[in-house]
Amino acid sequence: MKHFYSTIFFIAAASTSALAQTSRVADTTLHLQQVTVKAYLSEQSVLNVPASVGILTPDQLKLQPENSLVPAMNTIPGVRMEERSPGSYRLSIRGSLLRSPFGVRDVKIYFDEIPLTDAGGNTYLNAIDFNSVQGVEVLKGPDGSLFGANSGGVVLLSPVNRYQVDSNYVKLGFNGGSYGLVHENVALQNKTGNNQLNINQAYETAAGYRDHSNMYRNYFQLVDKLKYGNNNSLKFLGLYSDLNYETPGGLNAAQFAANPRASRYATPTLPSAITQQIAIISKMTTGGLVNEWHINNRLRNVAAIYGTYVNFTNPFITNYEQRYEGTYGLRTYFEYAGLQHENYNWKANVGIEWQQTHSSINDYDNNKGVRGNPQTLNKINTDQHFIFARYAADIFKRLHVEAATSLNYYHYNFQNIYPQAQAGFTPRNFTPQLMPRVALSYHINDNFIWRASVSRGYSTPTTAEILPSTNIINTDLQAQIGWNYETGFRLRDKDDRFLLDASVFYYKLQNAIVRRLNPDDTEYYLNAGGTNQPGLELALSYWLIKQNDASFIRGLQFSESFTVSKFAFTDYIVAGVNYSNNQLTGVPRTVAISSVQLRFPQSLYLFVQHNYTASIPLNDGNTVFANKYNVVQAKAGWQHALSRKNRLDVYAGVDNLFNENYSLGNDLNAVGNRYFNPAALRNFYAGFNVSF
Repeated sequence: MKHFYSTIFFIAAASTSALAQTSRVADTTLHLQQVTVKAYLSEQSVLNVPASVGILTPDQLKLQPENSLVPAMNTIPGVRMEERSPGSYRLSIRGSLLRSPFGVRDVKIYFDEIPLTDAGGNTYLNAIDFNSVQGVEVLKGPDGSLFGANSGGVVLLSPVNRYQVDSNYVKLGFNGGSYGLVHENVALQNKTGNNQLNINQAYETAAGYRDHSNMYRNYFQLVDKLKYGNNNSLKFLGLYSDLNYETPGGLNAAQFAANPRASRYATPTLPSAITQQIAIISKMTTGGLVNEWHINNRLRNVAAIYGTYVNFTNPFITNYEQRYEGTYGLRTYFEYAGLQHENYNWKANVGIEWQQTHSSINDYDNNKGVRGNPQTLNKINTDQHFIFARYAADIFKRLHVEAATSLNYYHYNFQNIYPQAQAGFTPRNFTPQLMPRVALSYHINDNFIWRASVSRGYSTPTTAEILPSTNIINTDLQAQIGWNYETGFRLRDKDDRFLLDASVFYYKLQNAIVRRLNPDDTEYYLNAGGTNQPGLELALSYWLIKQNDASFIRGLQFSESFTVSKFAFTDYIVAGVNYSNNQLTGVPRTVAISSVQLRFPQSLYLFVQHNYTASIPLNDGNTVFANKYNVVQAKAGWQHALSRKNRLDVYAGVDNLFNENYSLGNDLNAVGNRYFNPAALRNFYAGFNVSF
């Protein structure tokens, strides 16, 4: 990797020299004040937000491979996204992976104003097509004051590019690559009068690097927004996803070294992944209405109603699971703005979010991929709702202060249909919890903004943790709670070529939920005492050469994302074994992601990204670690104007340029030491996008 960084700085020095010889420079840099955050109920400049926020704009997403969110999400400090095989995602923020053997837990995710996370705490993030995401905001650390139960953070996905709302277009995209990758997408935006229609369709398939890892996804997304009256709007959002992927399963270290492309082998007591035809088949439909009503110049209301239905099937080693999950809910809040004053302005919000999820979770024998006799049939109904309020003020145009809190309610009812045939539901209620947050930011000058915050995290057990693969309802599992203390700053230069965003935090969690496995590979969950989580996060971007239309180098940007996570267990003792002070399972101590973006004449571009991830503890005892790895990817392309409105973008890329052997998504605390899910060696892709 030494040569990689040497090349970066050589290019920077040479390009700076070349630019100095040119006399005419047209600065087209996107100014930082144009990048805004919508997460905190009303749009505001990212510079002023008194929180640790990561943003992926449409332009940043276009630099990444167009088949997976993983490389893009991992550029945000403190965020770790994994892909064990095509379609099998995990997402964590600041250590929340601890309780996520698959999928997303302990993180609240929204699709515009609609929660994708159900009342049971689960999110089907892998249902979403990458090219249909037009922006991402990540609020790191517990932020339940406005978004309810979470102790990891909040993610907001934008289905519409809000920097391109006034244009009409049709976009066609296609790319293909190694290991059977094929991905096509169509996007349409039509603005007629007061109505804006957005339609996205996509199909993706991949054979995968490993045996038994075929995947396909059909995806359709629709957003229709009607403006009416005094800047009011009514918006419909809907999506349908049909996802099917095989799961190859974990390998032990010897199997990884001998044949990383193999799927999970049989043992004397358990069959192989191929024999049992392990797979995920998930069909998800979501729809909702969002109305924004400006009652007068100072008072507005946002209200959303929505529903989701998921049909989920999972043939596994020990069972054949079928889940039918229906979720419905609402979210609404009022915002009242005080009278404008020269040195003091304020806003206040009050609202409520409520949702229910009704789940039928049925486990059967798995007869080589065919559903057999029932093992257990259960119904679980979860209810989660919270009331929230927020006050924010700007004082002397320098000090921004916020105080917010939510009161959270959670309970579930469960009923066993087979074999116990319970006559009714048994309730499990949790004590209502307050989740406050106090934050401020201060403009030391126009280019240096300091911030600090204190917030409380609270995360209830998910449905999958309450009823794990042991098929035993765990009514003893408690919610995890904790306090997060954080400070940081944002520093930029006068013309927005340079931005440094730094955060330090300390999060102390109690009743941490941890996954454990039985010898037969069935899982269960327990509360593991607590964790101490001090961390450092840095995000740097610098246009060494500003974007221009005069020199050979039309722009050169260097970016760096750096994370230090010194997370450890406290008071964690299981069956007489003391894991206290051990490094938090699944969390690397250090991650550094560096990238260079180069722009040339004729709209040619080159993007190179390097990911260094330190070794990762794979079990609570810290006796096995995944090796550190360095992964380099590159993408080059040509953007050509076919006419005034029509554009063509042709690109090609490579992932894992130096053929690194690594596991991107490890099975934690795995039985039989089957921790590793090997990632693909060097692989290529190419494609095009054309817009009309």
